[in-house]
Amino acid sequence: MFGADKGTAHLLDGKKLSIGIVQARFNEGITNALYAACHAELLALGVQEKNISHVTVPGALEVPVALQAMAERDDFDALIALGCIIRGETYHFELVANESGASVSRLSLDYQIPIANAILTTENLEQAVARQTEKGQDAARVAVEMAHVLERIG
Repeated sequence: MFGADKGTAHLLDGKKLSIGIVQARFNEGITNALYAACHAELLALGVQEKNISHVTVPGALEVPVALQAMAERDDFDALIALGCIIRGETYHFELVANESGASVSRLSLDYQIPIANAILTTENLEQAVARQTEKGQDAARVAVEMAHVLERIG
């Protein structure tokens, strides 16, 4: 939820981490802002520029296949999915939102790699703009924290 109490983050040192980011180009103004906020936050958390890999794909339905290719390389401590799906007049919104979200979750479980899902699903452009910076930053923090959590468990 936008503005929700997310608790106190722990384990936010990204100095030794390698992070992969997949960004959908559909609704590119929003996804570029998501990426800018995410990238800046990763750097602020200590992730080195050389350890951030960024690829773009056409839309949210293509994000999972790029994430899968990254997960199979086994070069990353965490991955980040960035996209923006805005409700339209047809059922297409539900299809894209449900399929992309389920695919991202399945990949995370199948490959046991943290994937921060920042594929926005909003009713309109105004909601997307209101969330683009915070959700980009959140994705960076989730990726870094979960990389450490899984390292501790493993």
